[in-house]
Amino acid sequence: MAYKLILVSHHLCPYVQRAAISLAEKGVPFERVDIDLADKPDWFKAISPLGKVPLLRVKRNGEETAIFESAVILEFLEETQTNPLHPADPYGRARHRAWIEFGSATLNAIGRFYSASTEAGFLAESECLSAMFGRLEAELAESERNGPWFAGERFSLVDAVYGPVFRYFDAFDRIGDFGILDGKPLVNAWRQALSGRPSIRHAVAPDYPQRLHAFLRAKGSCLSNLIRQNDPATALRQAQSA
Repeated sequence: MAYKLILVSHHLCPYVQRAAISLAEKGVPFERVDIDLADKPDWFKAISPLGKVPLLRVKRNGEETAIFESAVILEFLEETQTNPLHPADPYGRARHRAWIEFGSATLNAIGRFYSASTEAGFLAESECLSAMFGRLEAELAESERNGPWFAGERFSLVDAVYGPVFRYFDAFDRIGDFGILDGKPLVNAWRQALSGRPSIRHAVAPDYPQRLHAFLRAKGSCLSNLIRQNDPATALRQAQSA
């Protein structure tokens, strides 16, 4: 059955990225439409019950269905498109789905990390993230995989989920050394492999790093303060006012 797929997006949303990566890995043509979540268009509010992205507009036979929530979109694509990214066996699929949920929990922890308003909260969230990646390191070690991806030689939806997770650390590394991924060689090797995957690189626009940096700088958080302290323009203004 022929579909026309429109992925409703926001330029910074990691959940949109995982859907875009899945579509690219499957070789499915789609249109991507970015919206301003601070000024949502009426057509979007009319078809998005939760008012969130991603939202996949599926047009077929003159009708349109709106599918919301990234996990549901990923499963829909698995059920309707070729080139499956889930394992074939039920046990493997269940394991992968569980680690996809862990990836979502990690994104929530990342949000708390960059939003923490106090130094104590910032350090606590840093330790929490380090522990989560420590658990992931243990899982990679226990799986004895042979290959660069979560499942070894075969790229999976788990990889599609963690590509956007690690992209945050590209931004964090430019701000400071927080040690979150220290002592986790398997996680770091996986991160490196994912960074070179075309579907992951192209899931964001070329100006994504600058947009993310501006977003983090404007948060009014502990991390924002670190960014401003490292900003040459800010340092110059402080020196001139001293």
